[in-house]
Amino acid sequence: MTTPTTHVVRPAGAGHETLYVLLLCLMILAVAGSVVAWRHESQEISSVSSHQLDARRDLSASEQGIYADLRVTLDEIHLLRQEQQSLPTPQVLADEGFAPFAQDASSVSRGGHAWQLLEAKAYFGQSQVPTVAGSFLMRLTVDDDAPDVWLNRGNALTAPTELTDAALESAGWQQIVAQFDAGVTRQHRH
Repeated sequence: MTTPTTHVVRPAGAGHETLYVLLLCLMILAVAGSVVAWRHESQEISSVSSHQLDARRDLSASEQGIYADLRVTLDEIHLLRQEQQSLPTPQVLADEGFAPFAQDASSVSRGGHAWQLLEAKAYFGQSQVPTVAGSFLMRLTVDDDAPDVWLNRGNALTAPTELTDAALESAGWQQIVAQFDAGVTRQHRH
């Protein structure tokens, strides 16, 4: 009879396989990190001057609505100017139903602005409730595609008599500028 032999079979260890999986994960992370670092776009920080307001960040919701309405209505103002050979009055724009000139529930909730035409080259909207929305001034030129819109949040405000940048700045008006960049939705305020 032969003596029994015992064979010891060691279990297959997961040590080598775990090491290979970890090395593969590290390699994937390194490649992904290098791709992200290589394709990274630097953010350009845009700032506005002290006499300007950013249309997205510095205006209240009511002021943003009025500003947007003014920009949209500008095309109609240009068309009416071509037909009439002069700027249409705020009353004509209100009769046509153009916001923010029309007196409706929206205009009342946004400050109830009283609009007037100044020197046949600017629209002045005096706010009846400055705590909701400030007063607006939209200057126009014959060949200007974009309106030049200014805001003043003062309480006892009268229509400006001089419409130059320097005169408006000294009277407390701030120019509204619209800046469009890729970081509109990626803003982090801390």
